[in-house]
Amino acid sequence: MTRRVLDILGAFSAERPALSITQIAHRAGQPLSTAHRLVAELTRWGALERDTAGLYRIGLRLFEVAALAPRGPALREAAMPFLEDLYEATHENVHLAVLDGLDVVYIERISARDAVHVFSRVGGRWPAHATGVGLAMLAYSDRDLQERAIAAPLRRFTDRTIASGGALRRALAEVRRTGVAVSDGQVESFALSVGAPVFGPDDTVVAAVAIVVPNTGWDARSLTPVVRASARGISRVLGAPRAVRPPATALHDR
Repeated sequence: MTRRVLDILGAFSAERPALSITQIAHRAGQPLSTAHRLVAELTRWGALERDTAGLYRIGLRLFEVAALAPRGPALREAAMPFLEDLYEATHENVHLAVLDGLDVVYIERISARDAVHVFSRVGGRWPAHATGVGLAMLAYSDRDLQERAIAAPLRRFTDRTIASGGALRRALAEVRRTGVAVSDGQVESFALSVGAPVFGPDDTVVAAVAIVVPNTGWDARSLTPVVRASARGISRVLGAPRAVRPPATALHDR
């Protein structure tokens, strides 16, 4: 039963945020009668809402529950002042993301109307190996997860995307050496992302921040200090011990 309920919730997506009961049943792979009963229960509880056209959408009750997640609103609240400072440095795109398996999930994005185009959105998911935030987090994740990423098929988006395990291993080593991750043209050929890891109270990586700008007219080296300072500031607010140690120690400590 739990699996069936989750399948119903999983039927919704950014591309299909509103569904009829027939569409829900089809996308969840359930008989219409079963889907109808479960949708009714989820609607009564508030996990789903029905609009005036008779279509169902994700309900506010799930938003309330999601707000309790430690890697959600609480992290976003701690990070917002630093994200706003980063935005003022470029008036382009600023991201805050967390790692979920081998993907990143974006929990905040600040962007100007005429900023360089990016595919990210709040709640969106993207392969970690191709993004600045993803590389920043993978580099400081546990070894088992790193090896899983290195051994996994790496989806290619442009001719600059990291597409082999050896290249990813070298990229992660470079992130640990410099304290920042540079993703130049990996998702879109004209976009440059510079990201840095955010650490929690137990000194493990919990998130990453990044600036995404056009890769013409911008130099990753000029963005590195502000991105690294932002990540360090958020880490300090979260109580990470490494954030109060000298920068050299923080950068090379594993």
